Amino acid sequence: MSDSKNYPDVPKHNNFNKHARSALQGLSGAIPFAGGLLAAAASGWGEREQQEWFDFLKQWKEMIEDELQEKQRTIVEIAMRLDLHDEEIKKRISSDEYKSLLRKAFREWGGTESEQKREYVRNILSNAAATRLASDDVVRLFLDWISKYSEMHFTVIAVIYKHSEGISRGEIWNLVGTGGVREDSAEADLFKLLFHDLSTGHVARQHRPVDYAGNYIKQTARKRTKLSTLTSAFDYEKLYVLTALGKQFVHYAMTDVAPQIDSDEMNSA
Repeated sequence: MSDSKNYPDVPKHNNFNKHARSALQGLSGAIPFAGGLLAAAASGWGEREQQEWFDFLKQWKEMIEDELQEKQRTIVEIAMRLDLHDEEIKKRISSDEYKSLLRKAFREWGGTESEQKREYVRNILSNAAATRLASDDVVRLFLDWISKYSEMHFTVIAVIYKHSEGISRGEIWNLVGTGGVREDSAEADLFKLLFHDLSTGHVARQHRPVDYAGNYIKQTARKRTKLSTLTSAFDYEKLYVLTALGKQFVHYAMTDVAPQIDSDEMNSA
């Protein structure tokens, strides 16, 4: 018995080649090979398989359209935040170097899987156009961090930034964690991995005193007492601070440039 009653949009099998191309005309802009692909496969597929593949392509097209809309919205929001009367800013945004940053950001857009990350990318690109506190190589690294790290990483970065004198992992967990958990739990392992990521990525480090020239002062090793357990994932002794790179990331990604014009002005332009 045919399954066509469950898939009313499917064209009859014998006429599929003709109708698939017509039905997929709206998809051709985003997926130009779709019509030919379905037509080639139609002879070996039943109606149910054809409809399932067609539905998949529609979802794919909608995903691509959503991504394009996000990119367009981001470009508009960046433009709203720039003083285009400033000659330096106009020169900057028309430069090959800045265009390279834009291409990198939009090429790796898949890493911005949340609205928060999209705003971070917008802020980075806005600040990279309006200021030159960080080199373009550093800005590229910041864009890599958006793809590499999770929102939990960025939450921890923000907490550490607010405690410039240092804050322990235990104190951070009390602020952002889910309450008391076992040391052998998945949550504890994930929290340790998060700090491993930030430490090896040179985003955060353990607090160390420095001299007037910024050199780290060698500390006298303390005599260790023999412990029966390993250091806790939620240790309260060792303090963490952001590196210079981590602080610059906060300024670029987590600091919004005030819009120069509002959305109503932009829409009427």
